Amino acid sequence: MKLIEEALEFEGRTMSNMTTSDRVAASREAKSLILSLNEIYKETKDPEIMEVMKLLTTKKRKIEKRLKGVPTV
Repeated sequence: MKLIEEALEFEGRTMSNMTTSDRVAASREAKSLILSLNEIYKETKDPEIMEVMKLLTTKKRKIEKRLKGVPTV
């Protein structure tokens, strides 16, 4: 499946030295991939698709954590 390959390629990308706009774009791309994979997962219930979605969600959370910064107390 092309979508799974694209998701794995995204997951394998390095996220160092990214600008803020690059992070925003990466976060949006991850969200789009996750939602697309979820539509397929609803029909097939393939555990491999679920694992890919978990990897993407983890990477997306890291990107968003970096975007939002450290919360001040």
